[in-house]
Amino acid sequence: MTMDRLFPSFEPGDENPRKRFRKIPIRALLPNLVTLLALCLGLTAIRMAIEGRMDLAIAGIVLAAILDGVDGRLARYLQAQSRFGAELDSLADFMNFGCAPALILFFWGLGPLKTLGWVIMLIFALCAALRLARFNVMLDDPNRPAFAGNFFVGMPAPAAAVVVLLPVYIEMLGVPRFAVSPVLYLVFALAIALLMVSKIPTWSGKKLSARIPREYVLPILVLVVLLVAMLLSYPWELLTLVVIAYLGTIPLAFMHYRRLEKAHVLASGGLMNVPADEEQRPGRLN
Repeated sequence: MTMDRLFPSFEPGDENPRKRFRKIPIRALLPNLVTLLALCLGLTAIRMAIEGRMDLAIAGIVLAAILDGVDGRLARYLQAQSRFGAELDSLADFMNFGCAPALILFFWGLGPLKTLGWVIMLIFALCAALRLARFNVMLDDPNRPAFAGNFFVGMPAPAAAVVVLLPVYIEMLGVPRFAVSPVLYLVFALAIALLMVSKIPTWSGKKLSARIPREYVLPILVLVVLLVAMLLSYPWELLTLVVIAYLGTIPLAFMHYRRLEKAHVLASGGLMNVPADEEQRPGRLN
């Protein structure tokens, strides 16, 4: 029995004999390998949470979020986009940024709340699934204004996973776990879950993948090295500050979006077709 019968191609339409025997370049596998590595980190984070090793669990989620931002850009750079890669990335996102953070929070300190804590964690995971499902079925709108490409609709799942773990970061800074009512943690987690499925615009960061002037190359490299050093030396302080700063940008992004929307309406004579979701799907998910 030949290998192509044991391990058939995943891509639709590859039944064509010419495609079946065409060799796949190694570069086409790299984005999927990055996605699988991120999935391994998310699953390992769940194990670390069960064992009570919350520092390693958080590290797994943060690294998975970083790799999630890498695989899509890597696929586009290597021209290795595929439908299989997009679906794999979507499934990995649900596990890493829907299930894993919810389980980490539950094992961390919401377990004593029993059913109430579990229900809120279920809602968080379900909202992540709904967001990804909505993202998958949305088609690009040809009438979409150009400025909308700089925004996400709602909070992206990787960002939500990092943000919802804020209570764990605060405890790692030395604040007692239940210095405030544990119900407040549930309200916070529920708010982040609802932000994922909301239509509140947030900055997407897509401009980071655009070309940058030469004079900014060295400062950006120095800044990246500084952030990595800070993350390794002061992880909880940095994560706390990043989460608070990110939450602070949401109302700014909302006001910025509204200003651009009004300007576009005026420029187009008062007619505007705003799609339900401004996110693009260039072969892989972010």
